[in-house]
Amino acid sequence: MNKQSDIELFLGCLNGNPSAQRALYERYAPKMFGVCFRYIKETAAAEDILIIGFTKVFDRIHQFKGTGNFGGWIRRIMVNECLMYMEKPKNLNRDIGLDGILPSSTQSQPSDELAVEDLMKLIEALPRGYKKIFNLYAIEGFSHQEIAEKLNISESTSKSQLSRARSHLQRMVADRTSAVKPILNLS
Repeated sequence: MNKQSDIELFLGCLNGNPSAQRALYERYAPKMFGVCFRYIKETAAAEDILIIGFTKVFDRIHQFKGTGNFGGWIRRIMVNECLMYMEKPKNLNRDIGLDGILPSSTQSQPSDELAVEDLMKLIEALPRGYKKIFNLYAIEGFSHQEIAEKLNISESTSKSQLSRARSHLQRMVADRTSAVKPILNLS
């Protein structure tokens, strides 16, 4: 169902049909905002990137070859826009913060398993380079070759950065769970 609809929307956008463009935006904007927000963590900036990204989607619609997933093609444009935004000098010193590193005091029942929200906070706390590689590989599903091309690095650098990001995450998870366990043993 969606594939046929995507093809129809693609053809409508290719012909410059405003209603097809609007329908495409309405279908993909919520998902793509999530992609942008995962990288940027600032609502206003993520919304701006979303608009810029869709402008590029409509400008470059003729470049979609129709051989892959249309939503995946749109996602790649959004991810590229996020990466370009992150590379701008004004964003080099973004505050990553310490959210998710310390146990939450509002947690009603301690658990050895981290909630998805807690894990996302830990990912956000990764050093910038590690976080970028981890997001592209583990969350967005890019291959090391694709990451290397996007970031102008070698595949081995991508692999080693991912390995370091995973090790860093494992240490943060271990630190977090060891900080919670003494509380559990008091009862």
